[in-house]
Amino acid sequence: QLTGASNVETVPTGFPSVDRILGGGFRRRDLLVLGGDVGAGKSSLALAVALRVAERGEPAVFVSGEMDEERIWERALGIESRTRVDDIRRGKLSDEMRASLGAAALRLRDRPLVFIPAAADSFDDVAARIEAAGAPLTVVDYLQLLPPGRGARDQAEESAAAVRRLKEVALAADTALLVVAQLPRLNAKRRDPRPGLDDFGALGAVKYHADVVLGLYREEMYRPGGGMEGATELLINKNRNGPTGFIDLY
Repeated sequence: QLTGASNVETVPTGFPSVDRILGGGFRRRDLLVLGGDVGAGKSSLALAVALRVAERGEPAVFVSGEMDEERIWERALGIESRTRVDDIRRGKLSDEMRASLGAAALRLRDRPLVFIPAAADSFDDVAARIEAAGAPLTVVDYLQLLPPGRGARDQAEESAAAVRRLKEVALAADTALLVVAQLPRLNAKRRDPRPGLDDFGALGAVKYHADVVLGLYREEMYRPGGGMEGATELLINKNRNGPTGFIDLY
């Protein structure tokens, strides 16, 4: 188990506007699902929350099925230093950027942030790793890459079963469990492409079993050149213990 684990029920995300609308932050034992279109920044936002939680000295776990630990640290360095990951990979760095990266690496070195691969023989293996970590915050990136359960006939059934099991894991591990999800039913060409509850698919499991459902929407992805570059909405589509609405991010 990670040292420094807290018994406080609410885990602040480190984003003040998000914490205000969610009553102080994420609640332990809650299942929170974050969805958005491809390239909207779901993984980056989820990792940024984990970094801000760990910055306070509270343990955070990041379960990834898409990136290995080296690539996650690379993205974490980019977030912490406000440097584009592409520039880091290409080595196109000014002296000022190199200094910023070095300082970011020093800050990240001692943070209680643990990475766990989602690749496993079964869902139970992943669940056991999460429960053993015992962190106030756990991020799973992402739902559709978790090991399939037994008896599921297709992706929708697999995702539905995973959502139900993840809620059980959140309760058993006493963790705020933030799960990134693709939106298989999102139609980007409709009049309003903002993510809604039904876009998550999974036979309605996210809609009914998650405690908080968040959607990430970037105007520039659908209407480029409108002067909205970087503007992002975080939609609170479901909040079992408080209000819904939206938050402006960048």
